[in-house]
Amino acid sequence: MNTFKMLSRMTLDLFLNVFNVYEGSVDQSEDQILAEELAALGASSGGSGHVVRLVARLMRKNVHEIDLLVPLPFDDVLRRVTSVLGKAGHAVATVPVDSREDEETIRVVTGGGAGGLNPVVVTARVLKADEVSTEVWLRAAAKEGLIRQRAGEKTAVRFAALLSEATGADRAGG
Repeated sequence: MNTFKMLSRMTLDLFLNVFNVYEGSVDQSEDQILAEELAALGASSGGSGHVVRLVARLMRKNVHEIDLLVPLPFDDVLRRVTSVLGKAGHAVATVPVDSREDEETIRVVTGGGAGGLNPVVVTARVLKADEVSTEVWLRAAAKEGLIRQRAGEKTAVRFAALLSEATGADRAGG
C-alpha cells in the first residue's frame, strides 16, 4: 500500500473513531446495519460495496419514533407485532437491552424511499404496561442522501398504521 493510501485510511479511521461510528449504542448499531445494507445494494448494482459502506457511515440519518398503547395483553401484542414486522422485512439481530420478562425487541430491515430502494431499520420494543395493556415503542431509521426522502419518518408512520390496524392501538405520541 502506498503512503498516500495508508495516510488516507488512517485519517478516515481516526475520523470514524472520533465520531464513535464503529461502536456504541442503538444509533451506531442502526448506522452499521444501514451501511451494510447500502453496501450490499451498491455491490449488487456493480459498484464498490466498500466505498458505499464508508460513505454511508458519514451520511445523516432520518429517524422517527412513535409510541403506541395497545389495549391487549403482552403475549398477544408480541405475536401481532412480530407478524406485521416479519411480513414487511427481513429480521436482523436485535440490540441487547436489560432483559426483562415483560419486554421484547424486534428489529427488521425493510425498503423505504423512492421505489423502496432505501434500506430502513425498524425497531419495535414491546413493553408490558399492565395485565390488559401493552406499550409499543416504534423507531424507524434510514440514511439520507442529497435529496431528503424522509424514509425513516414515512416508514415509522406506515408501520404505526399497520400495527394500529393489527392491534387496535391508540397512538400515544411521536
